[in-house]
Amino acid sequence: MKKFTFKILWLENNVALAIDHVVDHGYSPLTSYFFWPRNDAWVQIKTELDSKPWISENDKIDLLNKATAIINYWQENGKEKSILKAQNKFPEFIFCGNN
Repeated sequence: MKKFTFKILWLENNVALAIDHVVDHGYSPLTSYFFWPRNDAWVQIKTELDSKPWISENDKIDLLNKATAIINYWQENGKEKSILKAQNKFPEFIFCGNN
């Protein structure tokens, strides 16, 4: 059973990542949205996760690796790829956006 999920705003000039805690069959926001490349979203996510001592190191590493994968995919393909293709690439996450 997964403990966390990403909410992703897939935009033309940015990608924004937020992490939700999965609670029963619902979601509880764990972080606000962090925008890439407007800000260094990866560092902001790491700082936010490090401030929550109840999250295990393995979960932190897993979340940071997933954030890296999302950011890299957006950097490589974001402007050419639709949100639909991003959803197919990362079906376990929640997407919204305008392209």
